Amino acid sequence: MALLERRLKNWRKTPFQRTLLTMDYQQWIKDIAFLTKPKFIHICDGSDKEFFSIAQEMVQKGSLFPLKKRPNSFWCHSHSDDVARVEEHTFICSKNRTDAGPTNNWRDPNEMHALLQNLFNGCMEGRTMYVIPYCMGPLGSKHSKIGFEITDSPYVVLNMKLMTRMGQQVLPFLKDEFVPGVHSVGMPLKAGEKDVRWPCNLENRYIAHFPEERSIWSYGSGYGGNALLGKKCLALRIASVMARDEMWLAEHMLIMALTNPEGEKKYIAAAFPSACGKTNLAMLTPTLPGWKVECVGDDIAWIRPGTDGRLYAVNPEAGYFGVAPGTSYKTNPNAMNTISHDTLFTNVALTDDGDVWWEGLSPEPPQPLTSWLGTPWHPDDGQPAAHPNARFTVSAKQCPIYASEADDPKGVPISAIIFGGRRNQDVPLIFESFSWQHGVFLGASISSETTAAAKGSVGQLRHDPFAMLPFCGYHMGDYFNHWLEMAKHCLHLPKIYYVNWFRKENNNYLWPGFGENCRVLKWIFERTSGRAQAQSSPLGYIPTDLDLTGLTVELNKLFAINPNVWLQEVAKLRDYFKTFGDPLPKGIIEELNQLQNRLESTILGTL
Repeated sequence: MALLERRLKNWRKTPFQRTLLTMDYQQWIKDIAFLTKPKFIHICDGSDKEFFSIAQEMVQKGSLFPLKKRPNSFWCHSHSDDVARVEEHTFICSKNRTDAGPTNNWRDPNEMHALLQNLFNGCMEGRTMYVIPYCMGPLGSKHSKIGFEITDSPYVVLNMKLMTRMGQQVLPFLKDEFVPGVHSVGMPLKAGEKDVRWPCNLENRYIAHFPEERSIWSYGSGYGGNALLGKKCLALRIASVMARDEMWLAEHMLIMALTNPEGEKKYIAAAFPSACGKTNLAMLTPTLPGWKVECVGDDIAWIRPGTDGRLYAVNPEAGYFGVAPGTSYKTNPNAMNTISHDTLFTNVALTDDGDVWWEGLSPEPPQPLTSWLGTPWHPDDGQPAAHPNARFTVSAKQCPIYASEADDPKGVPISAIIFGGRRNQDVPLIFESFSWQHGVFLGASISSETTAAAKGSVGQLRHDPFAMLPFCGYHMGDYFNHWLEMAKHCLHLPKIYYVNWFRKENNNYLWPGFGENCRVLKWIFERTSGRAQAQSSPLGYIPTDLDLTGLTVELNKLFAINPNVWLQEVAKLRDYFKTFGDPLPKGIIEELNQLQNRLESTILGTL
């Protein structure tokens, strides 16, 4: 133990570039095993045989259930209090507190290391320690990053197999750089103790990120982004710091390929808070004849300047960890076809004949049903059969509109960036920014109604800049400035747009959404080619030639802008931006002031 303590102490004191980047991963594995004291060690090879062997072990223990109706698919349910991201237990452990900024929970890295070393000491006793080498991004791409996750959760292994490029295929690309991550459910098994179906430690949950070390330690939770360390932990929180230092962007964005009837293809990235329709948009089935959508990625984009002066994006993930409730053949037929086989379902309901169900899948629930809690369910119970944040995990290559470019090491050139949120009032359907700086301001201004993707209340309006509030690994004021600085490194910047599919009147949506969103995408596509028309408004450029063929909507309501209401929004934004203090770029306040001036001029013009 003394040797490990000295090595860990040295890692903390020596600059990251001289330690972890040159660290022998085999020795690191031995050190973590010495600390956590597992019963067995399993080095994951990433094979299908390994996946089904681990799945069968979980089936025998009663923690996983095969689905008769879906080949090679399984159902499981978590602990009732381990169902989503736990933002209050997620920490950025930067050396200086100011580097974490006001939107992150900060802990001193030395204090957190001491706390975690105590928790991880013997935490895998009686369990198997799985070692998962994985690659975020296409193998061999300069965009990609290699990570190792050590975990005592077989559930994590199954998810990482579906979500990443995992196993022995990664090792030939491992040189002297990787991101180490250690995860434990925090429930050691003493001799003679019986395991539980979903082990977790509700009293001690820590998802700790060390940006200077480029390392991740997660303890106590077995669910989603808390435990799948390649997803939000590496691909956003740690990667955002890497992106800042290396001059690129790590973003909570989908990437889609859009092709018009003439065969011209463009790529669009879009950022929305979790459970606000990213997957539905990424897999959209257009209602306009001749238009085609292909999915490059549904959740995360890594974006770098290319040699031609454009921004190029890759999807670092290889699978989907999608929200099940609300997904159906009506809302997202491509997703439904994707999850017809070889899928892992978590916290959905289970039918009597060996299939899954969730709210929104069909008008009426089948009977009988087993709820996500594993108990008999009846409509009169007053509780949903599936948890609102229930998930499906599946390989992206099963998607019928999977874009082959998703595996291109160069990435795809981005023509447009879309921001948006869930707002039932005030925000128009679509508008275009006046400039790159104005577009960055729009991203910084996102506010959205909260969903079940994070633990806490649902339906409350909260600010979520760039849809990155829970995921930016450093001070968001500096993050806004980083976006502004990207303009200096690109000759051909994408156009930036803001959308809101969720505007309501009398509790009814004014826009049909889903496949009809292709009409907005068509306008964006043609704006980037200089073919679509627009008029100026206080918020941005509003379309004047939106294709509404065969569709009846009230455009005046969808695009209504009440300047008095928006002046109240300006006041709220002004207060919110004070949160970021001196690091807030002057360009953001310039845009806020200009918005206020345009609104006030509009009011004066109507008097």
